Amino acid sequence: MNISDVLEQHEGREIISCACDARVGDLATILAEKGIGALPVLRDGKIEGVFSGSDLVRQISKNGAAVMDMRVEEVMTSPAIAVSPRMSLSHAMALMGERNIRHLPVVKDDEMVGFVSIVDLVKFRSVKIESEAAAMRDYITYAGGGRV
Repeated sequence: MNISDVLEQHEGREIISCACDARVGDLATILAEKGIGALPVLRDGKIEGVFSGSDLVRQISKNGAAVMDMRVEEVMTSPAIAVSPRMSLSHAMALMGERNIRHLPVVKDDEMVGFVSIVDLVKFRSVKIESEAAAMRDYITYAGGGRV
């Protein structure tokens, strides 16, 4: 199981991103309205950083309400920790745990091709494991002549 498997599940799903000069207040509204935890921040189509709800809370504690008028490039987590579509889910999850992050831009040939969260990875892995367990139960039932 790798990141590209997760991205296949997201096919057709819009990647919501923002530019480096976007205003933090506008992005806070987007996070709330879309029910998402982070946005990749792009400059000329390239990933520059990630703006998350955690960044927002951290900056509010430092700057108060003034953060809402700041540009995202002033408060985002940068440089972004990005991964390849070929990275295994377990490696990506370990990286997220080590770096205490919940979102990863997925980059191929210097272009962002996806954006995944720890929730995406855990859900995908859980569904895959349950599917494999069901297949194993079916196999055991069939091989055992219908007895479990």
